[in-house]
Amino acid sequence: MAQHWQELLPIDRYVVSSDGMLHFYDQKILTFLYQPLIGSTAFSLYMTLWTELEENRLWSERTTHHSLMNYLDTNLKEIFQARQKLEGIGLLKTYVKLEDDERSFIYELKPPLNPERFFLDGMLNIYLYQKVGKKQFARLKRFFSDHQLSSIDEYKDITKSFQDVYSSASPESFQFHQESSQDLQLGAEETFVGRHDSKAIQIHLDSFNFDLLLAGLKDSFISPKMLTQKVKEAIANLAFLYNIDVLQMQAIVLSALEDEDINIEELRKAARDWYQFQHQDKLPALVDRTQPELLKVQTTEPNSKEEKIKRYFETVSPRQFLMDISGGVEPSKSDLQIVEDIMFHQQLTPAVVNVLIHYVLIKTDMKLTKGYVEKIASHWARKGVKTVEDAMDLALKENRQYLEWANGKKTRKSQNDKKPIRTEFIPDWFNEEESSAPKAEINKDVAEKKRALEERLKKYKK
Repeated sequence: MAQHWQELLPIDRYVVSSDGMLHFYDQKILTFLYQPLIGSTAFSLYMTLWTELEENRLWSERTTHHSLMNYLDTNLKEIFQARQKLEGIGLLKTYVKLEDDERSFIYELKPPLNPERFFLDGMLNIYLYQKVGKKQFARLKRFFSDHQLSSIDEYKDITKSFQDVYSSASPESFQFHQESSQDLQLGAEETFVGRHDSKAIQIHLDSFNFDLLLAGLKDSFISPKMLTQKVKEAIANLAFLYNIDVLQMQAIVLSALEDEDINIEELRKAARDWYQFQHQDKLPALVDRTQPELLKVQTTEPNSKEEKIKRYFETVSPRQFLMDISGGVEPSKSDLQIVEDIMFHQQLTPAVVNVLIHYVLIKTDMKLTKGYVEKIASHWARKGVKTVEDAMDLALKENRQYLEWANGKKTRKSQNDKKPIRTEFIPDWFNEEESSAPKAEINKDVAEKKRALEERLKKYKK
């Protein structure tokens, strides 16, 4: 995986453009609806780029990323991560050109969705609800809505039409030359300042197996024609949002069938009802993501214990992992908040987060301490950890340092008599067997916790 310094340097220049005019009302939408999802750094980056645009203009002056670092008082890595968040949520498009060993960017700001489209989006509104809670979500809906005039039908429309008010003069009454017609046209390199409709987030259609879906529905009077572009887009989004596999989606599609058409609103409702039934009326958070396929290292059928552990970490979401190690108990809101924060702010992948959770719970008496988790997560982010192997190797290498962070102690020379760092691929905390070190050096309480946790992890295979 490329590091941020391979993608972006302080001397790289950029200009800001806008896909249409941005209005003051957009700032309210960005502040209250988008900021809880993208974080304060990404929000500040968007507002800074917006401010660089001159009034009533669509292009900014050319400048370097070093100035952007000064504006935001942050480093280039955080700017790069914030830029990716804006890109992912549909607020920014990035273009790059390499010419004479000089790299330049265009940052095209996209306007946010209007409140109606945001609250009816089917993805962003679900994540916002999970992020801010029921009470704050209801407050935001009231802020961006108003009472509709219900008694308008009792009134008579007496509005005058254009032809009732204005008349058109004949061509003979004024002079209109060929030169005048050219004045009505826009120059070849000019464009009108306006505004385009914003596009909602759309998951790639190839992320869902529609061929397998149709194969399972061929005996249920579902034809390929019913899977229109809009229906496919809705299915792909719902499958990502609620982590629905093809077999489960077949039943959901059937429940939304109406008069030889698939009702998209019924499809959304059925998917939401299915998820809430599976998760005790809760809605999904972004911590339900699993490891991307490109970053999975365990691609073959696992045989050894190490391979099975890797496969498990790569195929389970951090939220489900917390449930597994707690015997099926729903994770607390504070634990989910910790996990979601490190996935967003540190940009750690789901499998890496699973390794981190496992390590921290073993080392801290089954406690998910926010400060300790964030400190290790920050270290892994700086190291560019993306895969299970990277995370496990680094945890093994830095085990002594992490223990000192947990105990709040500095390194002492007297610690040299402790057992040496092992060179096996899997760190010590994964081992079921007792250590070969003298029993006097083994903390029995910790060893017991290791065995208990490993027993819980075995349950997922059943």
